[in-house]
Amino acid sequence: MFQGLTDKLQSVFATLRGKKVLSEENISDAVRQVRLALLDADVNYGVVGEFVKRVREKVIGSAVLKSVSPGQQFIKLVHEELAAFMGTEEAALDLNGKISVVMLCGLQGSGKTTTCAKLAAYIGKNEKQKRVLMAACDLQRPAAVDQLQKLGEAIGVSVFAMPGETNPLRVARKAMEAAKEGDYNVLLVDTAGRLHLDEELMEELEVLKKELSPREILFVANAATGQDAVRTAAEFDKRVQITGSILTMLDGNARAGAAISIREVTGKPLKFEGVGEKSADFQIFNPRSMADRILGMGDVINLVKKAQDAFDEKQSEELEAKLRKASFTYDDYLKQMSMVRKMGSLKSILKMLPGMGALGDLDFSEKEFSKLEAMILSMTPQERQEKHELTFSRRKRIQAGSGVHIDDVNRMVKGFKRIKQLFKSMPNMKAQAKKMGLGDMMNM
Repeated sequence: MFQGLTDKLQSVFATLRGKKVLSEENISDAVRQVRLALLDADVNYGVVGEFVKRVREKVIGSAVLKSVSPGQQFIKLVHEELAAFMGTEEAALDLNGKISVVMLCGLQGSGKTTTCAKLAAYIGKNEKQKRVLMAACDLQRPAAVDQLQKLGEAIGVSVFAMPGETNPLRVARKAMEAAKEGDYNVLLVDTAGRLHLDEELMEELEVLKKELSPREILFVANAATGQDAVRTAAEFDKRVQITGSILTMLDGNARAGAAISIREVTGKPLKFEGVGEKSADFQIFNPRSMADRILGMGDVINLVKKAQDAFDEKQSEELEAKLRKASFTYDDYLKQMSMVRKMGSLKSILKMLPGMGALGDLDFSEKEFSKLEAMILSMTPQERQEKHELTFSRRKRIQAGSGVHIDDVNRMVKGFKRIKQLFKSMPNMKAQAKKMGLGDMMNM
């Protein structure tokens, strides 16, 4: 994601990091390079101009030039301005109505129907007291209704549809009646899109807005389209007054144009982002997290959130106690692997670690996790508790029981010993992490 922009910005920062003193001349050159990198990433021209203006004003004649580490201060300032352009803080979803209507709009191909289901799953997970109903009001695209019904079935969320109906307004009215009768708290409305903006689409959305009085009108933007998504968002906002945007397809070859520009142009916050194909690959948009990713600093904010969701607090406390006593066993190893897998693929987790983004592009096979599990499960309870030494004959038995090569068993044993050694040094690692501002990541 945004790899081209990240590489160019990293190159600019690399020229400044080693300098003990910054002058107006090399700062001006760095700002010019940042400007070119943003334009090349399809960021809105006006947004780039304003961004560069703000950075230049804050750098020239400021404490940055006199700082002990001016290069780092410049990077920090660019990070802060990026976050500010994208909103600084997370924007909450307004679900305070008796029946909160959320209307999703956008062009065809933006992932609107899939996003509707992802949002339903997100609300169901994080707002457990809310009952969600999805309304299939996209009658323009063939199979859109069937798609929403299948997605709803997969995530356990009800879908209101009227097969054969051609008027989305009638579907919307009946969906609202069904929501009231069924004691639903949230009605998510999947509206029709077009291949391009036209008057018919806008009039249809205006009619639905008047009928449903939605608390939220969310524009769904394909991040891969860059500035085009920004121009389209501005037009939707002009006609139906959107309350926020959702960026989709950030797991692909996304361009930074939409992420950086859309809030500044529309004045409305980015609320969510889609980072994969699964219903769970959906999260609140955090401007600081996005700034981290754009600058190649990982994504510690969302990594910690994933860890909090996946790791049981009681189990984590027990694990920490075992680590302190150096009594970590293969059973604990197995439990930890299970928890890590709940957080997503190993590749996705690596990409979220500062400085580890390039490793996320390597071919890490999820089969390795399965191999490790099979080998540990082939041990006796006493072996998993390290009450018996894993002699060669025992390793041969584990190899036969798990269907792997003897070298795999040997690597696992060596890897486990290295991990135990790593945990012994954890107090020192935590101290270093706090100095680097990564205390939350280490505490997870």
